Amino acid sequence: MISSQENSIAIRDNSANPAPLGLFGFGMTTVLLNIHNAGFYELNSMILAMGMFYGGLAQVIAGILESKKNNTFGMTAFISYGFFWLTLVGLILMSKWGWIPATTKSSLATYLLLWGIFTFLLFIGTFKLNRALQFVFATLTILFLLLAIGNYTENESIIVFAGYEGIICGGSAIYAGIANLLNEVYGRKVLPL
Repeated sequence: MISSQENSIAIRDNSANPAPLGLFGFGMTTVLLNIHNAGFYELNSMILAMGMFYGGLAQVIAGILESKKNNTFGMTAFISYGFFWLTLVGLILMSKWGWIPATTKSSLATYLLLWGIFTFLLFIGTFKLNRALQFVFATLTILFLLLAIGNYTENESIIVFAGYEGIICGGSAIYAGIANLLNEVYGRKVLPL
């Protein structure tokens, strides 16, 4: 009689935490775009490049890595907002290159409203996470709604106000990114989440 032994192998995840990368990519790009929305400088190549590569590509990479960590929320958020930045840059550049007609203010408002609804749904998921992410998603929901209203009504004052609110939103994501990073590096709570 042959005896069978069950062997189990424990697989340990030694991969890096992708959340700081995604949070920095989102936060820094959001701050830069909203400094523009607040009226400090024009929409320029610096914002578009940041939207393509750090806000866009880096967040998609972070989302894919979150998938490997079995973090569905992180995967969904980072990949979605990475592609938000890529589609936003695409809307701007494709019309400038003459590939498609420019997006009207009312259709841009619909695009932003849809992202606001999506963000609110993710905000509900943050109730099981930490306060820092709750703040990021709450302020991002407000930002999308303000930008949708500002574009729909073509009220520049609302867009400028949204710019200031967006700087706060982006800054909160940067904070969440550095808190995640420093807490992990030091192996203790350096910054509260």
